[in-house]
Amino acid sequence: MARVTRLHRVEQRTRGRFVEPPLTPRTAVIWSVLAAELDRRADVALTVLDVGGGTGGFAVPLAQAGHQVTVVDASPDALAALTRRAAEAGVADRVHAVQGDGDALTGLVEPASVDLVLCHAVLEVVDDPLPVTTALAAALRPGGAASVLVAGRAAAVLGRAMNGHLDVAAALAAAADGAAGPRDTLRRRFAAEEAATLLRAAGLTVEEIHGVRVLADLLPAAVADGQPGALVELERALAGHPPYRDLAAQLHLFARRPA
Repeated sequence: MARVTRLHRVEQRTRGRFVEPPLTPRTAVIWSVLAAELDRRADVALTVLDVGGGTGGFAVPLAQAGHQVTVVDASPDALAALTRRAAEAGVADRVHAVQGDGDALTGLVEPASVDLVLCHAVLEVVDDPLPVTTALAAALRPGGAASVLVAGRAAAVLGRAMNGHLDVAAALAAAADGAAGPRDTLRRRFAAEEAATLLRAAGLTVEEIHGVRVLADLLPAAVADGQPGALVELERALAGHPPYRDLAAQLHLFARRPA
């Protein structure tokens, strides 16, 4: 996976500015893709929008790399934690917190004003994902990129079945939106092509799709905790390859607004 191998070059070249993120099964593949975009635009201070960015797990390292980051999140507690985290990291002047949610994004962000949008674990909880992805695309400058992370449909079915909840697994498999009724914490889940179609409908060109947590949620804790480095490397090796990619707990799509 070419983008993954570039991560180490970015870390080495920017060491001292860019704080290396923890390479966990939840973040390693995403950081690899983002690092390649930063590498491609290494001489530019980017304007970044992080929708649902919470306490700044992505925003603060990006700010430490010299970029201006606006985090939009509905939780005031998360934004307060973000502000403290940015201050402790010495990047309070490069991190801007805005309270709001994905459904109201159009009124919070100027059109064609950002170079990179992060939208992680948002589209599965909003009222309607299409207006949100349309707003993400509109916020991007021509040539700008979007990092989108969504819940995977197949993994949810397998996970419920393996835990003995066959009725819930059947409901998830049969539901058009990949949700298991009113008690489900998510409104929808996606297959890879469904998520890609959604982004294309918003006018974005999907460049890459990777799986996140292909194996991490299926392994016994003793294995996952006992071999964390090996698990991260295996996750990264499998992330871009169907059928492993399509069984991941989350799907990461990297898309671009046409120049």
